Amino acid sequence: MQEKYNWDLTDLFKNKEEFQKAIENMKQDLKEIQKYKGILCDNSDNLYECYNLYEKILMDFDKIYSYGMFSYHLDMANQEGIKLFKEVESLSSEFSTLTSYITPEIISADENVIRKFLKEDSRLKKYERDINDELEKKKHILSKEAENILASYSEVFSAPENIFDILTNAEFKFGTLIDENGKEVQLTDATYTKYLKSSDIKVRKQAFDLMYKKYSEYIITITEMYLSNVKQTVVTSKLRKYKSSLERATTNDDSTIKVYEALMQGVNDSLNINHEFVSMKKRLLNIDEVHMYDLYVNPFEETQDEISFEEAKIQVKEALSILGEEYNNLLNEAFENRWIDVYEKPNKRGGAYSSGVYGVHPFVLMSFTGNKRDVSTIAHELGHSIHSYYSNKNQNIIDSNYTIMVAEVASTVNELLLSEYQIKNEKDSKKKAELIYELLEMIRATFYRQSMFAEFEKEIHEKIENNQMLSAEDLNEIYYKLNQKYFCKDIVIDEQIKYEWARIPHFYSDFYVYKYATGIASAICIATKILNNESGYTKKYIDMLSQGCTKKSVDLLKMVDVDLENPNTYKVITDFYKSKIEELKGLI
Repeated sequence: MQEKYNWDLTDLFKNKEEFQKAIENMKQDLKEIQKYKGILCDNSDNLYECYNLYEKILMDFDKIYSYGMFSYHLDMANQEGIKLFKEVESLSSEFSTLTSYITPEIISADENVIRKFLKEDSRLKKYERDINDELEKKKHILSKEAENILASYSEVFSAPENIFDILTNAEFKFGTLIDENGKEVQLTDATYTKYLKSSDIKVRKQAFDLMYKKYSEYIITITEMYLSNVKQTVVTSKLRKYKSSLERATTNDDSTIKVYEALMQGVNDSLNINHEFVSMKKRLLNIDEVHMYDLYVNPFEETQDEISFEEAKIQVKEALSILGEEYNNLLNEAFENRWIDVYEKPNKRGGAYSSGVYGVHPFVLMSFTGNKRDVSTIAHELGHSIHSYYSNKNQNIIDSNYTIMVAEVASTVNELLLSEYQIKNEKDSKKKAELIYELLEMIRATFYRQSMFAEFEKEIHEKIENNQMLSAEDLNEIYYKLNQKYFCKDIVIDEQIKYEWARIPHFYSDFYVYKYATGIASAICIATKILNNESGYTKKYIDMLSQGCTKKSVDLLKMVDVDLENPNTYKVITDFYKSKIEELKGLI
């Protein structure tokens, strides 16, 4: 395999000796930063000098940790790599422990004194955003004794999720089904989606029935686990003086309750468009009854086209050329200067990710196999990478980390631009229909399905906050009725679907899923304006990517004319959805 398809980790450290030297220097700096413990807020000099040293340590640690993690992920069976990663994991724990005094000391100090430092000492300007964020947490911080008690219960609080993971991943056995080739195969959680996409209706039904038979057998136990998780969230939110668990979650997301409510309104106002797409599925599949297990089949897909990495590069670059010369120069740099570790290798970590390294460049890991989804993966991960590049280039390391609310925007914009490019340039009408259908399905699954999950979560949390007693039957009924609302009369809402909520692991991270929906909504708003070549808009978009976390996420998105607190914003995505349905109709 050619070196150009592999990471060049010498961009981080030339050799292991340089890496070890960096660890020694960092440990020395961690000793040095201890001298500010207990006196951090005595004067502005201490506050500045501590932050200045913390910034240096953070930059060194970013490179050190990345080197250890990347080395490990390239060969997860290599003992030297495992040892290296354990070493950086240990350093990470040491780093957290030895700098953990900073937040409590700022929060416990006289706020007026801290604000006086910020006003009078210009050196603190570069750290003002972070210090202000710490001060904002103050009203939700309890006494030291109470905080210690809550901290000691952290492992207990995570028990419902841990038990759910063990039960459903290690102990659930779903049984066997007969696949398209007449072969008996084991159904697993990992292969479930694959069988739901099968062109054979018998295979789809078998997978569906087996999956929910198992969940129905354990539904009372899983209900108890989930409700325990919700109850601890509700209690903790009250203790921390939030009006609700939703307020706590959105605040921690750098979001607002208005965003959540606007999303719910925007989705509910446009359910008729989702119903239209579901009805179209019935006509395209040409079967008397469409069931929940028929939703994931692409009726236009016949064979998987093979594509080389070099061909994929050309597609991605041409699709994203609309973003301008500078953006495309960065794409070239990523492709030519070994930002990407491209192909599968023995014991290489699966999946794909982008990891920005401050002061160096982002690194992308993937396992390119030559199918069309791999092209989207390249565009997606490079969206993350170039977002990180701009953020790191323009902000200090403390302000460079963008929030979860905007983290998926740039990556999804790239996917949408690629999809539109592929649709526009496809000459074969059936393949064009396949691409449009895939885009529509992405919107349905990400915008509508995740919003349905979000509506379910909101209803359950509100009932617990109002001291209502809930049973497994209650949760099943609530979820079943939501499916009836989000789908339509042209599809059979199978009884088994009422158990689906019980297999969603994201429900154990309260109010997480709505960010998928707001992410794709933001991306479609942005991509639409880029594709329409709105004057000066691409520059605004790049400016937004350059801000890191220097502004609130809602305000960052307003820089590119996306107001997530306004229900009308979501009309852009539903109009786009509708236009793609019409485009597909024109081909069939």
